[in-house]
Amino acid sequence: MRMLINVAETVVPDALRGLAAAHPELTVDVANRVVVRRDAPVSGKVALVSGGGSGHEPLHSGFVGRGMLDAACPGEVFTSPVPDQMVRAAAAVDSGAGVLLVVKNYTGDVLNFDMAAELAEDEGIQIAKVLVDDDVAVTDSLYTAGRRGTGGTLFVEKLAGAAAEEGAPLERVEALARRVNESSRSFGVALSACSTPAKGGPTFELPPGELELGIGIHGEPGRERRAMMTSGEIADAAVHAVLDDLQPDSPVLLLVNGMGATPLLELYGFTAEVHRVLSERGVPAVRTLVGNYVTSLDMAGASVTVCRADEELLRLWDAPVNTPALRWGC
Repeated sequence: MRMLINVAETVVPDALRGLAAAHPELTVDVANRVVVRRDAPVSGKVALVSGGGSGHEPLHSGFVGRGMLDAACPGEVFTSPVPDQMVRAAAAVDSGAGVLLVVKNYTGDVLNFDMAAELAEDEGIQIAKVLVDDDVAVTDSLYTAGRRGTGGTLFVEKLAGAAAEEGAPLERVEALARRVNESSRSFGVALSACSTPAKGGPTFELPPGELELGIGIHGEPGRERRAMMTSGEIADAAVHAVLDDLQPDSPVLLLVNGMGATPLLELYGFTAEVHRVLSERGVPAVRTLVGNYVTSLDMAGASVTVCRADEELLRLWDAPVNTPALRWGC
């Protein structure tokens, strides 16, 4: 496999050095693998900390900044960060108002964040946690007990981050984050498998002319394999899957997310089809975000995430955000 890397063993620290060079508004501790907004801790503000395996960029390090995360902990590729990283991150951003840990529902992440929460509380840091489990494709997987955390993580981090930036207390930020998760659903499709630097090859076999419905973000195969479908047919499958599960009774926020290797030309065409299906179901998308945000290395494909949007969530979505990967209103 051809990859723009030095050696597989240094992929993550090399990327962090590049992140530091490109974004001086962040403090990047390459040795300890912690990314922090440079103005942290912000006095009186609840801090948001998240993290997970690398390979999903810009999630999570690309979402560190005003209006979103205060710190992120990148693990090895598709591997949870360790508790020491999370405790170090929480200590770096805690202003005394408490820290909310945003945890995707993968077994390693859950165990390590739970351990980190206990250690941080032992150090006198007030901790709350929210578990993101928005993926409707499977109930259990190679990496999870229960539903996986995928594109809904972006909505949780943006909306809870905006509430924290406004000065909401910890219990309010936690409650809002839980509500966003409960209001979000995702479904992903792979047109190719991804290749990890360590393996140097595909994580699963996908024959020419076939696709995988319901994939996860760690290269897990999906719940069903089919012959290649058109963009419209894929939109039908993905949107009906999320709407049948969510049953929204209000407009939605929409994320059309690339898995890493799908160009914007295709993603925008797919977005048109997603809007068509939403319209046919009588569900208006009041905001639409398109791009590669929650990725799986070099996987070709896309995911659809919707979140029920009441007036408060729409206001928080429109609130200013200034991060490497998401920026408006600043």
